Amino acid sequence: MDFSSGPALVGIAIVSYLIGSIASAVLVARLFHLPDPRQAGSGNPGATNVLRLGGKKAALLTLFGDLGKGLLPVLILRALNAPEVALAVAALAAFFGHIFPVFFGFKGGKGVATAAGALLGLNPLIGLITIGTWIACAFITRYSSLSAILAAVVAASSALYLAPPATMVAVSIMAIMLIYRHHRNIRRLINGEEPKIGKKTDSGNQPEKPV
Repeated sequence: MDFSSGPALVGIAIVSYLIGSIASAVLVARLFHLPDPRQAGSGNPGATNVLRLGGKKAALLTLFGDLGKGLLPVLILRALNAPEVALAVAALAAFFGHIFPVFFGFKGGKGVATAAGALLGLNPLIGLITIGTWIACAFITRYSSLSAILAAVVAASSALYLAPPATMVAVSIMAIMLIYRHHRNIRRLINGEEPKIGKKTDSGNQPEKPV
């Protein structure tokens, strides 16, 4: 099969997008009888918000779910010897599926874990460098958002030197989108209002408006 043909790439994009549209945070919240993460806490359906709402076990399930849906489409195509452009399309489609999930009213998360999974599939070295950057920054600062922003910058910079053109473009698009999705967090970081990892969100706080 010619995975680089137009119809094949469209099919890959659709299937990967649908996989990415599975909102792990919402499903885990329902499983653990937690508040809907889109309506509670920060309003972001991601692992960090689930950690605040329901603890480590729920957050880990959300994290692995989001990682997996970015990684799975890329790994399947790689096993089928698909070209790099097909892998890049799958990674981007899964990433945008997480951000704009068709199954959940197109209101998704910021895409950090899904992007990390996609990076591991596209280029394991870039993926490990990016995840290592996030872990190191999170350990030092305890800010998930700052860690994600720095990791996005490192991922795009690494791709310039370590990835073929299709992957470099895909990683750059994901990095730009990740930073944009964190623009409210950047404002809160500047104002000293950003909550740290694991900090319970006050019940009176309004959830972050989706972007």
